[in-house]
Amino acid sequence: MDSVSEVRSSDFPVIVKHANDIKGNGLFAATAIHKDAVIFKELPLVSAQFSWNKLYKYTACDHCMKSLEPAEDMAKRLTAIPSLVLPYPECCEVKTDTHVRCLDCQVQYCSEGCRERAYGQFHRSLCLGASLNDEDHPLNQLDEIWRNIHYPPETTTIMLIARIIATIKQASDKTIAVHMFNNFCKSTENEQESLVLKLLGNKFVDQLEVVRHQLTEAMYEESVSEWFTKEGFLSLVAMIGCNGQGVGTSSISAYVENVENLNISEEEREQVDQFIDQMYHDLEKESGTFLNCEGSALYALQSRCNHSCSPNAEIQYLDGDSTLSLVALSNIADHEEVTISYLDECDRNRSRHSRQKILQENYLFVCTCMKCEVQMTDDDETSEEEASGSSDENNSVTT
Repeated sequence: MDSVSEVRSSDFPVIVKHANDIKGNGLFAATAIHKDAVIFKELPLVSAQFSWNKLYKYTACDHCMKSLEPAEDMAKRLTAIPSLVLPYPECCEVKTDTHVRCLDCQVQYCSEGCRERAYGQFHRSLCLGASLNDEDHPLNQLDEIWRNIHYPPETTTIMLIARIIATIKQASDKTIAVHMFNNFCKSTENEQESLVLKLLGNKFVDQLEVVRHQLTEAMYEESVSEWFTKEGFLSLVAMIGCNGQGVGTSSISAYVENVENLNISEEEREQVDQFIDQMYHDLEKESGTFLNCEGSALYALQSRCNHSCSPNAEIQYLDGDSTLSLVALSNIADHEEVTISYLDECDRNRSRHSRQKILQENYLFVCTCMKCEVQMTDDDETSEEEASGSSDENNSVTT
């Protein structure tokens, strides 16, 4: 299991310690960290591609989630322009000659190394063999039931839970493996119900019992028998909903980044920039925002990062796979807490009351970061209320 939880960092400049009674543990700098530095890289304990994303033919390595579709092929598919030809094809990072498949079920991997690691960690227990396309196989039924209650945009997948259980099944020391996953923060029963309700919505939350029964049939494991009870399963779904980190990979974005780094003439640069702008326009027109291989993963160290509305670090995927990079957004002093934001950039710029509302609804906590403390005396209005108020004032002036 050590290789699964490996944190790739040359000097490991962070430590986990108690932050306060409200936040619990947090991640702190063990030395001064400069802006733009990669604080650490971390492999996931487990990851899985989203079910609908996979069904819609976003082809990713079944272990590391690296995009397997060449950039030009992906661009043709997502723009619906079969004649599209990408300039500078050497900028595509996908090397199809290294791709391999499981010899039994034919799922794809980016390399022999990923196939071996997947088989050693979880795939031996999940391999469908000749039943890959058998709709009656318990695992295929489990995936289909989940798809029918969790539609795009997806936030997690039942197959992440299946891989957690498979990892425990195959572990040489199941006690250590169970402890590794139980280390993730746990919520109260009321908080779990709220998280699951937010995850699935009122319409589908009652279907969770159907999912639990199907998971029990497909993956029952005696060493974690409590996870298959109604309360235990609720806790498990809440855990991946709360701690699961979204992963996105794309051969197109990797291609574009490599093109941007080319040493070419100004005329060539102008031409390729126009091409890329038009390509993204066509991509958005045909496929909207669904441009990546998407999934969810659990990270032991990253999960210790607390939220701030003014974070000093952010998560990036610099390696084009599920390897997580934590990158400093500003200089971080020795002993300073390393924080990320659970909000996107747009939401971070909203009013304090709006931010608090989003965090309470989605993550069930009241933010006490410095930005929120400084804005404590601001009016208790959401950004929508503020905008509405401004609009009303403008209308009254012009009337």
